[in-house]
Amino acid sequence: MRLRIRTVLCCTAIFSAVSFFTITFAETTPFNKAQVGDRIRKVENGVDDFEKYLTSRGENAKDQAGSAKSSGAAKRGQGANSANKDARKDQAKDQGKQSKDDLQNAMDDLNRTTNRLRRKFDATANYLETKVQMEQVMDSARRVNQVVGKGGDGQAQNLWKALRASINDLARAYNLTPVGA
Repeated sequence: MRLRIRTVLCCTAIFSAVSFFTITFAETTPFNKAQVGDRIRKVENGVDDFEKYLTSRGENAKDQAGSAKSSGAAKRGQGANSANKDARKDQAKDQGKQSKDDLQNAMDDLNRTTNRLRRKFDATANYLETKVQMEQVMDSARRVNQVVGKGGDGQAQNLWKALRASINDLARAYNLTPVGA
């Protein structure tokens, strides 16, 4: 009887240890390098798409401003309060330009950190060695998230939503906290 109890206890202990090791191993390395490389590629493509959008948005704004100046059309409501209206327009334009500059700077930073992650990732055998670079990508992504959250541009928010999902998917491979909504 004692032998049977010892055997059951030993088997239970061995089974528990093996299960614990398997679970721990699965939690720390759920992806292989090829899977992580594919996720990095998706993030790179998303960053490129977002930057293309920002470039085209800037070009469209310049074209619209140029055509409005060249048309010389009189605007409705210009009169006694035109100085106040001009001041408000200039202030709104400055704020809009500042938020566009902030978004462009944040995206440039995200692009730079993503490129650094790719260079380091390709040069290592174990992708977890690039965790520091991935943390920098996450910091850049959080900055973009803040800037996009302030703006009212629906197209930028939709592009960011898709890019953020890819970044968060990559963050899970590194066991990092995802970027919030």
